[in-house]
Amino acid sequence: MSEHQDGPDRRHRRPDGVSDKTVEALGSLSKALETTERARGHLYSFHQLTGGADLELDRAVRLLREAGHPEWADKVQSEILGRNVVPGHWTFQIVEAYDDTYYRPFRELERSAVDELAQGRDHLYEAEMKEARRTAGHPDHSALPGATEW
Repeated sequence: MSEHQDGPDRRHRRPDGVSDKTVEALGSLSKALETTERARGHLYSFHQLTGGADLELDRAVRLLREAGHPEWADKVQSEILGRNVVPGHWTFQIVEAYDDTYYRPFRELERSAVDELAQGRDHLYEAEMKEARRTAGHPDHSALPGATEW
């Protein structure tokens, strides 16, 4: 039988003096950052999809020329190929501005809040939720990875 304690590891245990409201607030801040991470992923999808579409326009221009429609090839090439997606910006510039203006400061602030208010311990809200919802001792409800005794 293992000698581990049945419960979360130290880095997922609430430090002394940290209130329920602080844990809840940090959980909410973390959830907002996770949502921002997803939004950032969608922004990268937008960037890659738009870039892929722009590259596909090279093929469309070539095929229009081969099909005998040079005026349409010229129109696609001059009007759409390489066009800004918003005034003055290609998608990479939007991604960079988002990272610099919003994402990076948000991530740094969340890290600082967890460091100062919870001794750097991440996911306290989730760890406490897991502990409240699991069946102690059940192999598929173990508190820690590798702890599967029943």
